[in-house]
Amino acid sequence: MFCEISSLKLKPSCLLSTNKLIFLTVTEMGESKFVSLAFLLVCLVVQRVWSHGYHPLSKVAVHKATVSLLDLAYIKASPAVLGLQEQTAEWVTLEYSSPIPSIDDWIGVFSPANFSASTCPKENRRVYPPLLCSAPIKYQYANYSSPLYKETGKGFLKLLLINQRSDFSFALFSGGLSNPKLVAVSDKIAFANPNAPLYPRLALGKSWNEMTVTWTSGYGINDAEPFVQWGPKEGDRMHSPAETLTFTRDSMCGAPARTVGWRDPGYIHTSHLKELWPNKIYEYRIGHKLNNVTYIWSGNYQFTAPPFPGQKSLQRVVIFGDMGKGEVDGSNEYNNFQHGSINTTQQLIQDLENIDIVFHIGDICYANGYLPQWDQFTAQVEPIASAVPYMIASGNHERDWPGTGSFYENMDSGGECGVLAQTMFYTPASNRAKLWYSIDYGMFRFCIADTEHDWREGTEQYKFIEHCLASVDRQKQPWIIFLAHRVLGYSSCICYAEEGSFAEPMGRESFQKLWQKYKVDIAIYGHVHNYERTCPIYQVS
Repeated sequence: MFCEISSLKLKPSCLLSTNKLIFLTVTEMGESKFVSLAFLLVCLVVQRVWSHGYHPLSKVAVHKATVSLLDLAYIKASPAVLGLQEQTAEWVTLEYSSPIPSIDDWIGVFSPANFSASTCPKENRRVYPPLLCSAPIKYQYANYSSPLYKETGKGFLKLLLINQRSDFSFALFSGGLSNPKLVAVSDKIAFANPNAPLYPRLALGKSWNEMTVTWTSGYGINDAEPFVQWGPKEGDRMHSPAETLTFTRDSMCGAPARTVGWRDPGYIHTSHLKELWPNKIYEYRIGHKLNNVTYIWSGNYQFTAPPFPGQKSLQRVVIFGDMGKGEVDGSNEYNNFQHGSINTTQQLIQDLENIDIVFHIGDICYANGYLPQWDQFTAQVEPIASAVPYMIASGNHERDWPGTGSFYENMDSGGECGVLAQTMFYTPASNRAKLWYSIDYGMFRFCIADTEHDWREGTEQYKFIEHCLASVDRQKQPWIIFLAHRVLGYSSCICYAEEGSFAEPMGRESFQKLWQKYKVDIAIYGHVHNYERTCPIYQVS
């Protein structure tokens, strides 16, 4: 279902709460400001904000797994080597058989391929690790593509794998997810170059004429020198070095991120491309210079440099939250609304020529402590994020964990406590661990809040937001847009109503006087999984 609202003149302090796509297009017409909002409304069942269900990988009872290998059971995977044409993703065909088939049989994909207890770190010398060192990176039931599997004991399945810096193996289990019994394991398969630089994602830098490129690889700083080769289209090329980050299991705050959800993240590199000419097209590719002086290259990409602050031109912005990730092969769907993640991504790709910048305002991929999901998400959005700036905000499913400084003492991040979000994506925040920042983009000033840190009056974040709102030159940038994950304005969501509120407690009390004082035009939120829009309001109880 598609609905459009176009040529809509908005009054100051309009509030929107949505996890749908918002297309925000601004032009300057005489003395009046006009904004065109087109809403892509996917038909979704309204969910309570906390009713995200169980993560599919959490349903696998890893600690209960046992070995019950059967002589006549097997699972075969082909091809053995992936990415021979430098593909970053490839379909794998599985053939399998069990002499005692059941509708509960399932297939897990493991990476690294060795998932036995011998590779698990022991919690202490008296507590031994489980049989399975980690949860599978995805799974599917054995009868998914073979409805006669229970009768014949034979089946086949096609799964899409992305390059994730390690080899893969496939395991056939009986006993369902709650009592898994390993009956067969495949040979290992791998990408031709598992360390290749992959999944570039653009973001605006700390100045308006700077673009950053972030990507993931298997090359550490002792293995190769990371850089971006770039320059104007049909112009000379230059090299910009990249900084390199990574983190360890000990960087995680709890389970499952530190236990069965852990997977080595590889290395995350960020290069800063500076002194860009406004609206000029630049081409780039990412590379690594190995110690033997050979080069590893990515594919070729391009982007359009941002407009200068105050530039009167067509500027097209997409804003959404709570998208998550989906699996095109149908495996381990997170929840029914995750199908919308694929639809949304495909819609953005189709309309990419009409998009200048994207804001994903929290609840990014719902990894919830299962780290391979972040690789899968960056692969999913690569066609978008490699072409236009992909700016993020922090949500509860990225940051929240007890005792770690998050404003909300819940366990929604699955032990990630913000480390994945602030490392996998660049933001021009002064402190990576505090994801509040501002963006100047043509006629827009964007003030992005971090609702998972204290934002109340008198806090560091509150002072930053007031400065963001107060320092803009409204003659040059007439539009002030306030973005945040949780609803700090008004919402009719039942999750708030049951608490006797109409938004996050204290949010409106803290911010509405700032919105009024500085004449904020629009505030947009995520978190609540439905679309709402309010009229201009002030001091309404």
